[in-house]
Amino acid sequence: MKALNLIKLLSLLIILNTLISCTKTETITETITEIVNDTIIETRTDTLTLHLDPALVAEGKQIFRYDTFGDEVFWSGILHIDKAILGEANGGYGDGVSPATALGVGLKVDSEALPAEVVAAIQAGEVDLNDPATTIALLQLNAVVGVKGTFDEDGNMTTVGINCALCHSTVDNSFADGIGKRLDGYPNRDLNVGAIVNLTDNKKFLADLLHVDEPTVETVLNGWGPGKFNAGLFVDGKALRPDGSIAANLLPAAYGLQGVNLATYTGWGDMVYWNAFVANLEMHGQGNFTDARLNDATQFPIAAENNFGNIVNEPDLITSKLPGLQAYQLSLKAPTPPEGSYDATAAARGQDLFNGKAQCASCHIYPIFTDAGYNLHSAEEIGIDDFESKRSPTGLYRTTPLRGLFARMKGGFYHDGRFAALNDVINHYDTHFELELSAQDKIDLEEYLKSI
Repeated sequence: MKALNLIKLLSLLIILNTLISCTKTETITETITEIVNDTIIETRTDTLTLHLDPALVAEGKQIFRYDTFGDEVFWSGILHIDKAILGEANGGYGDGVSPATALGVGLKVDSEALPAEVVAAIQAGEVDLNDPATTIALLQLNAVVGVKGTFDEDGNMTTVGINCALCHSTVDNSFADGIGKRLDGYPNRDLNVGAIVNLTDNKKFLADLLHVDEPTVETVLNGWGPGKFNAGLFVDGKALRPDGSIAANLLPAAYGLQGVNLATYTGWGDMVYWNAFVANLEMHGQGNFTDARLNDATQFPIAAENNFGNIVNEPDLITSKLPGLQAYQLSLKAPTPPEGSYDATAAARGQDLFNGKAQCASCHIYPIFTDAGYNLHSAEEIGIDDFESKRSPTGLYRTTPLRGLFARMKGGFYHDGRFAALNDVINHYDTHFELELSAQDKIDLEEYLKSI
């Protein structure tokens, strides 16, 4: 059947705008269970209850999903990713990025942003998913999760930027693989960040920043793989682990952080700190950021050389957004494991082990399932190497919160996915702490972890 052309898709924007205006007063987030006196939102997670300002949560939801913090200056102005998406046929360079290619590198499409006519056309096979023009139309519909295009009056895309949802949202695949309703807070373990960055025709900028050659940049970016990112690279320049393998960590969940002190694998800071760090230094938004620790040229040579610990922009497009971001993230409760996804009888036995013989609860304390307070431990304590911990100002590893563990199993466990399966983690601690768990103990413990 004849492919739906770009003009037809763009004409549907009027319908989308109407839909948006009609739904502004609807529920502001799927995680909110009750609005009290029009001023209080009550969100429950296990035994935890938080009271959040609904207006702030709603603001944070929009920021999380759509705000680029002005990072188009980097992604378009420096890396030219907008031109890579457009392709030569649409005024850019290269082959362009088709929906099929975008889905192939883990980008997701929000089916709820698609007007009914577009949904029907896709289902009928009338939309060419191998045409970059279709990607452009999807961007104009604000349907590509985590990527935001800017368009002129003639419908031409002029810039592109990214937002928090790029790495920390996925979809439920209810329409098709990679297309469905948004799942905010879920880590996108399909997202190949390195492959996306590698679309740039300006690797020289990255090479000069890191003091390496362009082929090295390309090799490192290609080496991260799906669901991983080296957040410390642009502050310390460490692209490789001591054994020569490429350093990259799993994208973390942004849900289930109620009651959790430090927000990162190695305890850089709390949620607000890390949001500011990422918005300024990873997304390359236009804000203000201060961290004197980054002035240490020995530990953070790239950051110190570029004064990343003392960023000032006018206007500041980030700082005012931090309260809303925090509120929205705190509203994102951990998902509940699907019925039948674990053996309940075995899980009950596993819970007893978790709280007793296996010693898990000595750090993963109910109901937050991490340490209460300063939740950091040395590499020696947990029986692993200290490469990643030494890249942090703390020199330590955080006890990872376990709520909603089932929804982030893809890619492995620990900060870098070194353990492929839960049983590998259990075996590690069984050996490290000399627990002497039986084969049945290990099965039961795994079932309980799947139930959290």
